[in-house]
Amino acid sequence: MGTQQSKEKVATTTTEIEPCKKESCLIQSCLSKNEFNSRNCLKVIEMLQSCCEKCNYNSTHCASLSGLLNQKP
Repeated sequence: MGTQQSKEKVATTTTEIEPCKKESCLIQSCLSKNEFNSRNCLKVIEMLQSCCEKCNYNSTHCASLSGLLNQKP
């Protein structure tokens, strides 16, 4: 039981330190699977955009968002 609480605390702390990391990783995975065609990854790009808006773009993972949004159809 103590181990589970430790894992939850680490996950929460990492999320707070690096907001939007999960969404950024999902984009990288999606792009890799789709030959880097961002049109096939719009859903995860929009998830990152939403996350960045929630944290007021206060994340290193939001820096690449503008380039991705410029590629949206």
